[in-house]
Amino acid sequence: MKIALLGAESTGKTTLAHALAQALRERGRRVEVVGEVLREWCVREGREPSPDEQLLIAQEHERRVDEAAARVDIVIADTTALMVAIHGAMLFEEHPVYRFALERQGGYDLTLLTGLDVPWVVDGLHREGPHVRERVDALVRETLAKAGVAYRVVYGTGEDRARNALAPVLELLGERPAFSGETRWKWVCDKCSDPECEHRLFTGLA
Repeated sequence: MKIALLGAESTGKTTLAHALAQALRERGRRVEVVGEVLREWCVREGREPSPDEQLLIAQEHERRVDEAAARVDIVIADTTALMVAIHGAMLFEEHPVYRFALERQGGYDLTLLTGLDVPWVVDGLHREGPHVRERVDALVRETLAKAGVAYRVVYGTGEDRARNALAPVLELLGERPAFSGETRWKWVCDKCSDPECEHRLFTGLA
């Protein structure tokens, strides 16, 4: 199983990826987290990639996902090639990064999108301000919808966020949650993509 974890900057993707991996390991699954290659590249090079470097970064990220999938039961990708395309503004249908990203995204068994309900944190890399998160979140949703890729939005903080992410994974695995009070993952409205509406839904379930 390959799980894609997408989301804007400072929405807790990496923390959630490792919390989800730990929860699945406790259930006896072999799990590996593949970190964000774009971020790794920017830290190493001390700059953002040029347009002609974007495809190589996207391909390297997905290559690592495939390698991990050959070793373990479940791979959690801390972002995918799609985020390379979005951060690089490569959202043109004819652009090779965009085409590659969409092709790869369709191969994931589950796509999770981290909500904007956690505090924005400055870390000195790709984070110009909280307003950028909203723009990126909207681009992720629009791109997934345009490509016909289904996704689930994860809200909550701490353990609640991890439980909300774990629920659809266990559903795909055909397992029952071990924690009390959890029900099968469902939407009140399967056509609504309004973040505020989704947030109210998850608050109600908590």
